[in-house]
Amino acid sequence: MATCADSDAVTSLRIIHEDERLVVVDKPAGQATAPGGGIGAGESLQEQVADHLGSRAFLVHRLDRETSGLIVFAKTAESHRQLSQQFEHREVSKRYLALVDGHVPGRSGTISEPLREFGSGRVGVDPAGKEATTKWALRERLVDADLLEVTPITGRRHQIRVHLYSIGHPILGDTRYGDDRPVGGAPRLMLDACELVLADGLAIRAEPAADFMEAVAARRA
Repeated sequence: MATCADSDAVTSLRIIHEDERLVVVDKPAGQATAPGGGIGAGESLQEQVADHLGSRAFLVHRLDRETSGLIVFAKTAESHRQLSQQFEHREVSKRYLALVDGHVPGRSGTISEPLREFGSGRVGVDPAGKEATTKWALRERLVDADLLEVTPITGRRHQIRVHLYSIGHPILGDTRYGDDRPVGGAPRLMLDACELVLADGLAIRAEPAADFMEAVAARRA
């Protein structure tokens, strides 16, 4: 299991694992993954990684700006090709922690609802959409919320957020999917990408951000 290590080169960049092929970074909530976030967006994570490397950082996959957690950047075009194929062919295992509104039924479940992207940027369940599957397991029952471990089998845009909303348990802090937004009045989206296992068996894990765990603690009895 890869261990956590803070980068000395860029103080605001938290590098979890680095080798000759790739860099895995723990992204804070609120930071854009790639450039192009508009005025006031600040430096993207991709730009920070490029500064750290002193060369181009190849983006392998993305996280929503509001989501925290692990992102992989390749160091070379060849590594980028190989890693991107792993994600595309579903050879990478991804695990998230999600703090959701209310109490889910049972201890685990699978959501298999097709998802469609709309012109507004929203995603919704639609029979005409693309296949999408999300598995969840209850990690902790809280006073008015549940902490879930979530494994997306497919990688659709906003998949976890929409699927959990579709079963009546939107993620706390979500400003896009929920009847009252931000859901539960949480200060940010309570979704964290905490673990990646690549096709070659490399497993990378990071503890959720402090603000995430504080939100969990606040909802304990």
